[in-house]
Amino acid sequence: MTTKIDGKKIAQEIRSRVAEEVAVVTDGGVPGLATVLVGNDPASAVYVANKRRAIREAGMRDFHKSLPRHSTQDEVAAVIDELAADPDVSGILLQLPLPQGLDASALINRIPVGKDVDGLTTLSAGLLARGEYGLRPCTPSGVIELLDAEGVAIKGAHAVVVGRSELVGRPMAQLLLQRDATVVVAHRHTTDLAAVTRAADILVVAAGVPGLIGPEHVKPGATIIDVGIHKTDSGLTGDVRASELHDIAARITPVPGGVGPMTIAMLMVNTLRAYAWARRSA
Repeated sequence: MTTKIDGKKIAQEIRSRVAEEVAVVTDGGVPGLATVLVGNDPASAVYVANKRRAIREAGMRDFHKSLPRHSTQDEVAAVIDELAADPDVSGILLQLPLPQGLDASALINRIPVGKDVDGLTTLSAGLLARGEYGLRPCTPSGVIELLDAEGVAIKGAHAVVVGRSELVGRPMAQLLLQRDATVVVAHRHTTDLAAVTRAADILVVAAGVPGLIGPEHVKPGATIIDVGIHKTDSGLTGDVRASELHDIAARITPVPGGVGPMTIAMLMVNTLRAYAWARRSA
């Protein structure tokens, strides 16, 4: 029987733990997250609202900046710089994607490494690559938490990551390597994808292609983590054809209810870590 990994339950346990830690902060401060939303993209607005609600529920401070869609690069940069200089702001999150014409990479890199709760700056990527202390991207960190919560052995496992984005695929591979997995990264130019993925004990799929992975790609007994989420006429679906993998995969994350809730939970963890990092550095 294939077990569905309950991301909602695991995420709620993490969120409760963060709230408990925030409640016993003894230095007189309160962790705070600043979200920056540029434009009026409906999906981005929903994502930001969910993040802000989670932060408030954990007892942290909610700093939010909403900018019009036609904001210039300099105007967005000025907001980020203001938040970077504010000692009450523990972490800064610039919601992506940005409106056309804005240089997301340049804006992200204005966020101080100690406030980079998305783990996307060049400095954060360097710390991850070197295995040094830093804030890690939320979704890959959430995947590691899911694997640990399910008791999946990472050390010595053969792991395949499908997708090489800076947001998920690449940091995911590095986090798995740091836990002593043998890691292969597959992408759009990989020849014979099924031959690569069938070797995986742990298969993390973050390709952004609906229904890419099916039975022909999966080794019996593998753990499948589906990072993809897509709106279709029949509802939300992932990068994995999950209904075809019953009794093949040992464990699989559902869509929705798998990786998604973990991303917000790890954002809360990162905000608390950023607060503690700032206090140690003061």
